[in-house]
Amino acid sequence: MTRKKRRLYMLGLALLGLGTATALALTAFEDNLVFFYSPSDLAAQQVGERSFRLGGLVEENSVKRLPDGLTIEFRVTDTARSVPVTYAGIVPDLFREGQGVVAEGRLRPDGVFVAREVLAKHDENYMPPEVADALTRAGAPQHATKSLEAPVPASATAPLTPAPKE
Repeated sequence: MTRKKRRLYMLGLALLGLGTATALALTAFEDNLVFFYSPSDLAAQQVGERSFRLGGLVEENSVKRLPDGLTIEFRVTDTARSVPVTYAGIVPDLFREGQGVVAEGRLRPDGVFVAREVLAKHDENYMPPEVADALTRAGAPQHATKSLEAPVPASATAPLTPAPKE
C-alpha cells in the first residue's frame, strides 16, 4: 500500500469517526431540547408527541380544582387563542388568573395540554420574555404585557436632605 492510499484511508476513518460523534451528540441534544409555544403557535403548527413549553396568561374564570385536591384545570391564553391545561400537583403560590404562566408537558390528541411542571412569574412586574413576545405577536393590549423592569420607587429619586442638627 502506498503512502498516498494509507493517508486517504486514515482521513476517511477520521471523517467517519467525526461524523459518528456528531450524530451521537445531536441525537442526545435533541432528546433534551424543549421548545416554547404560545396558544396561537400551537394552532398554526403541528407539534406531535414531543414535550414542549406552553406559555401565556391564565385565562380569567378558567381555573377549576378537581375534588381530588391535587388536580387543577385551567386555560392558557395569548388573548387570541387559548389552550386547556390539566396539571396534577401543587401549583406555585403566585399562580392565579390573569397572570403569566409557563407550563411544560405534552399535548394530548384531544387538544388538552397535560402539564408536568407549572412555572409562575416571581413578582408582579416580571413576565417571562417568551410569554411577553407571544402576547405582543398575538396583539394583546399593552397592560397585559407589563414591563420586564421593576418601577423605581419615588423615594429612590427624591434628593437626599441632611438630618437636622440638634
